[in-house]
Amino acid sequence: MVYLHNLLLFVFLFCLTLLISPNKTQAIVDPLSYDNNKIGIHILFTEELEDATKLINSNGGDWGYVTIPIQAGDKDLVKWQNFMDSAKQNHVIPIIRLTTEGDYFTTSFWRKPNFSDVLDFANFLDSLEWPTANRYVVVFNEPNRNDEWGGEANASEYAKILNYAVEAFKSKNEDFFIISAGMDNASENSQYAFMQEMHNAEPKVFNQIDGIGSHSYPNPGFSQPPWVNTGKSVSSFVYEKRLADFLSGKDLPVFITETGWSSNTTAKHLIARYFVESFETVWSGNDIVAVTPFLFNAGAGPFTQFSLFDGNGERNEVYMAIADIPKTQGGPKLAKAMPTIKEHLNNEDLPTKDFLHYTQLHNASDVNDKVATAVGLIKWILRI
Repeated sequence: MVYLHNLLLFVFLFCLTLLISPNKTQAIVDPLSYDNNKIGIHILFTEELEDATKLINSNGGDWGYVTIPIQAGDKDLVKWQNFMDSAKQNHVIPIIRLTTEGDYFTTSFWRKPNFSDVLDFANFLDSLEWPTANRYVVVFNEPNRNDEWGGEANASEYAKILNYAVEAFKSKNEDFFIISAGMDNASENSQYAFMQEMHNAEPKVFNQIDGIGSHSYPNPGFSQPPWVNTGKSVSSFVYEKRLADFLSGKDLPVFITETGWSSNTTAKHLIARYFVESFETVWSGNDIVAVTPFLFNAGAGPFTQFSLFDGNGERNEVYMAIADIPKTQGGPKLAKAMPTIKEHLNNEDLPTKDFLHYTQLHNASDVNDKVATAVGLIKWILRI
């Protein structure tokens, strides 16, 4: 009889666990099936989110995008949950880009990631409460550059990492929306040859992902006007998508997570005009989910040539031009908050009679009564 009591207790706890466990069976939704504010910005630090909101949600906009890198050694739960909470409060959709170790301003190359890095990221990012149903994750950065891949680019290795990332993240939660890394469209290692080599090594890799990342910079020299249409210009995402769609047999949405003109080669008033024209023309297509130019605020670092702020901390002409672009009231599907145990037990519709019947289990006269009582309890738990 003690054995039966323990068994019933186990069944009770197991059913309660099923009731309150996070839903792992949900899947991504098409971000282009909802009203979408594709205008976003790339930031480097979580503290910049609130200020970035004023730019991407300006002039009629809501639920714009922010791309931000997370380093392998920066898994601070409080910090990143605060970021997610702020994103929800400010109506911002986060795109999290995975990185390994290295300082943005001093590193000569980034450590090559491994499967353990990916699994650690999957575990950590799954522990956060996200603002939207889709959890956008970009799997590392410009792997066709030698300095972004431990000193020597390797398409086969990146394809295996990308394949594993899909498996690892989606085993945690099907809501993870996995995006391939944006490639350097001016690298000596052509992104198109690199993508083909990825496919040769892992033929299903582009079929597995949910979206394609692109770094559609105006190359050569970060200076070409938006009407230049080549595989190295701000139109490079068109050619990358065309190849990825061919290799995958899918219609992959595009995330332009980096782009921008250098003020070292192009006057800021021209950059401002180029951004406006690009959003009106080359980036206006329905296959683009987000465009997050690089960079919001570079401070005094080497990326000041791309910054939307001047060295004195003032918003420059480029910032103002992007802020003035008419934007869309985005309406993404939001994440579903899971009720806590306390919320379940405080349910006003709690069937007191059935629950009290369970408390009389030890007074039941025979095994049949006990089994019937357990069934009644399970039915209450599962709301059958």
